[in-house]
Parts: sequence; structure tokens; C-alpha cells
Amino acid sequence: MTQTDEPVRAGASAGGARVLVIDDEPEIGRAVRAGLRVADFTVDWVATGEEGMERVAQWRPDVILLDLSLPDIDGVEVCRQLRAWTQTPIIVLSVRSREQDKVAALEQGADDYLTKPFGMGELIARIRVALRHVARSADGSAGARIKVGELEIDLERRVVTVSGREAHLTPTEYEVLKYLMRNADKVVTHGVLLHAVWGPSYEAEAHYLRVFINQLRRKIEPEPSRPRYLITEAGVGYRIRTPDEGQRR
Repeated sequence: MTQTDEPVRAGASAGGARVLVIDDEPEIGRAVRAGLRVADFTVDWVATGEEGMERVAQWRPDVILLDLSLPDIDGVEVCRQLRAWTQTPIIVLSVRSREQDKVAALEQGADDYLTKPFGMGELIARIRVALRHVARSADGSAGARIKVGELEIDLERRVVTVSGREAHLTPTEYEVLKYLMRNADKVVTHGVLLHAVWGPSYEAEAHYLRVFINQLRRKIEPEPSRPRYLITEAGVGYRIRTPDEGQRR
């Protein structure tokens, strides 16, 4: 059964943003709902993957909180199906703490991963990070573009193109690429990139970057296995290489 706290309110700012919780544990659902209400979020809660996907389509939440151990569909599969048609940020909430579980969820389109048990303060901080990614993507800078070879970002429209073809990125993928392109030809360390995109508490989460860099390569590189733009600096970080810089090497 869907349990809605209050009428839907417009806008995706931290206060008033709509958060959908997909979790079959009543104690988690009630606690998250109560805690987020105090922080002025509008919260909806469902207990199955099928209900969750239907509710996303009907209610259009600003952030989705997704448990992996659902009674009908595994949360990783729910994430994969949602990513086929929506860019709404997805934060996984799960008791599964192994790196391979985190990577599996991130590879299917999750934006973040929080292991149970967690504090309400940390959850709210993660939601606000996800909302900032969406806000930055939507706002951009009027008329501004970043171009590296055939790779281009239109900051006003939040459109990424490669040789004139649009690459459809999630908000987090967009933030990673934008930061790297703004620092083209500079090595950006793992810690700096994690801090810039996710925040200071993520600086040790190198597996986040591996997943998102691989996803970006599949979307922007003509040959992902032989990247032209998105270069790995082994043991250090990543770099966007301009065509001129590549010719000099």
C-alpha cells in the first residue's frame, strides 16, 4: 500500500523535494518518512519493486531511495529498469556492504549507496548532494559551452554531444564529465574528483569512480576499450585529453 504524508509540492529544492522510499521493512519506512518530514521533504513509501516503478511514473519524485532486498524484484533490477526511462537520482539503501554489491548497483544506474544502519543526518546529506547534481545540470550557465575535440557540453541546456550525436547521461555522470572537461589536460586525482562531485565524505570511495568512468566511456568514446578522451592516470586519477595534447604524446 502506498503511504503518502502530504500533498505533492512543486520544486526540487532540498526543502519540499519529493522523495520516494522503496523498502519493505516497516521500521525503515516509518523512520525514514518521519525523519525526512522533519527536514521538510515530501515523502511517499511503497514496499515492493513493482509498486515503486509504478509510483515513480505516476508521482515523478525528485529522489528515489531504493532497498536492494525487495520481496518481488531485486533492487538492482529495479534500478536497471528505472534507468531505462528516467534520470531521477537513485540512492540505494541496503544491508549489503560488499564492494561488489555497491558496484553492481552503481553499474545499473544508482547515483549513491548507503549501507544500513545509517544516520538520518547522513541520509539527508546524501539526498541534498543528489538534488544539487540535478540543480546544477538544470541551471548551467547561459550560453556557455565546453568543447574538447568532438566532445561538447552545452551548459545551459545540459546536453552532451559527441560528433553532433547526443549522449544521454545521468545527473551524476554529467557532473563527473563536466568537472573533468573544465580541467581538460589536467590530471584530476581520485580524491579531488570524489570531493568535487559527491562531497568530502566520499574521498575513499574509489570504486564509485571506476563505475562512472566506465559508464561514461561507453557513452562518449568511439572505442571505449581504447579511450580517446577519458584517460586513466594509473594509481592517480583521470584526465580529459584534448586532441592536440594527444598528438604531442
